[in-house]
Amino acid sequence: MNLKNDAISIINKAIAAVQPDTAVEKALFRKEFNNGRIVTIAVGKASWNMANAAKKILVNKMDSGIVITKYGHSKGEIDGLTIYEAGHPIPDENSFRATEHVLEMTADLSSDDTVLFLLSGGGSALFESPIVPDNDIEDITTKLLSSGADIIEMNTIRKRLSSVKGGKFALHCFPAEVFTIILSDIIGSPLDMIASGPTVIDRSTAYEAEHIINKYKLKVTTAVKKALQIETPKLINNVETVVIGSVTELCYASEEAVKEIGYHPIILTDSLNCEAREAGKFLSAIARYHQKTEKSLAFIVGGETVVRLTGHGKGGRNQEIVLAAAEEIRGLQDTAIFSVGSDGTDGPTDAAGGYVDGCTAGILDQFGISIYDTLADNNAYYALQKAEGLIITGATGTNVNDVSVVLIKR
Repeated sequence: MNLKNDAISIINKAIAAVQPDTAVEKALFRKEFNNGRIVTIAVGKASWNMANAAKKILVNKMDSGIVITKYGHSKGEIDGLTIYEAGHPIPDENSFRATEHVLEMTADLSSDDTVLFLLSGGGSALFESPIVPDNDIEDITTKLLSSGADIIEMNTIRKRLSSVKGGKFALHCFPAEVFTIILSDIIGSPLDMIASGPTVIDRSTAYEAEHIINKYKLKVTTAVKKALQIETPKLINNVETVVIGSVTELCYASEEAVKEIGYHPIILTDSLNCEAREAGKFLSAIARYHQKTEKSLAFIVGGETVVRLTGHGKGGRNQEIVLAAAEEIRGLQDTAIFSVGSDGTDGPTDAAGGYVDGCTAGILDQFGISIYDTLADNNAYYALQKAEGLIITGATGTNVNDVSVVLIKR
């Protein structure tokens, strides 16, 4: 019984079911626009797919627009739109240049005009016009990523260092209407945190930002300290927002996919939020407990874990989840655990995530690879590559968090 084939089938079907195209088209089909211009701005890892879907609906109504996505996520030209690829998870010169172009295109709009803002995860890095030196943005982002800060904490900080986050982009577009369509990549879909909320009132405070800096004992520059004290706008009245997808839909899609190949699905949560290694131990404990089952089971968990960097290796949170589980399921028959990011990228790697089964730990032993030492060096990619446990999908065109699945086949 090839569990890895089952895993690949589940991943492909689930990701296909959460593509944003149909949902974007449905949101636009119901929208009545003003009589002025329609300027389309699409930002995030799923922005190309979202913009392409919007173009099909609006056809000749779309006046101009810009798409900003991660390197390798563009699928070609879209008529009438300028496409940029830029840095993620750390913004780079292309992020700043593309954002400046957006600000120029959306300046001096009238109340008859509409900005169609298509937003997906990854936008915090891709859409950036900093109010502190560029080096400070790179430094604080790197430190937050290394510390194990979660996405809410990271975006609380990012908003205060930017001239487009925390509702500031909506104010820039005023008096034009901003129609925002969001594909959520954050648990619970807090609108002010998805891509750091460029068009949404910020519910966080400067006090919370200072607390995060102190919590992780981060050293920051004087410019950053001053910026963190600036409260974000609390009054925005030119925005309409629609959320079209989230990790909940990814869990439901995974549920349908496992049913199709004969597993009984159990969705445990769509809100997993802990360190990746702890998630791996949790999933392996579930696998061990249910070994006596007489029917094939699939336990589904959605969410987003964090990695605390203790080494200098290569990997991502989903790869760490499964590698942490590998030792705990050693020797278990017809049992596997896989975990992937729905966008097709896991950390700074070309893998979407990873797969392990009852044989993985033994395979790594043969290569002289210590799971404990590998995790300590955050080098899960190398170990999974040796065990043929990397899952590589390429850019998927969507971005709705991560899904992890325990498979027990009977």
